[in-house]
Amino acid sequence: MKFINRIFAAGYIAIIVLFFCCALALIVFAILELWHGIGAGADVPLRARFNSVVECVGLLTIAVAALELGQMILEEEVLRTAQMSAPTRVRRFLSRFMVVIIVSLSIECLVAVFQFIHDDPMHLPQASSIGVAAAVLLAAWGVFVKLNKSVEEIEPEAMKEAKSEDKKVST
Repeated sequence: MKFINRIFAAGYIAIIVLFFCCALALIVFAILELWHGIGAGADVPLRARFNSVVECVGLLTIAVAALELGQMILEEEVLRTAQMSAPTRVRRFLSRFMVVIIVSLSIECLVAVFQFIHDDPMHLPQASSIGVAAAVLLAAWGVFVKLNKSVEEIEPEAMKEAKSEDKKVST
């Protein structure tokens, strides 16, 4: 059983490394995009510069999401000793994941609105659908948390164990 756990841990570590590499590549792309946007030597219209800076924000948002997901997998799947089958652990993992997704979608919605409002207003409904999706996810997550509050009261020992693991992981 320990051999199989090590195989899974190796797989998770490979995924974490790939998330980190993707985030680094996105950061480099964002730097290049920002450089293109603020490059003083080039004769680039202000609108194109603005679009480059907004695109930089979008790339950085995705990079942050990749880093957060990698960190979450590292903490939840590699560093923690408790198995994921505990309901408290599942709720905590899902909550962390939803925060990353909702914040990323919200920022991407703003980026898309800023780009389309000036370039192609016909695409604003698509951009607003990203915001609607983020709002629906946020509302669903709120319902999920509210419905699961009673479960946390039933199993206080699992919450205590999860909090003790938080101290181990943070040190």
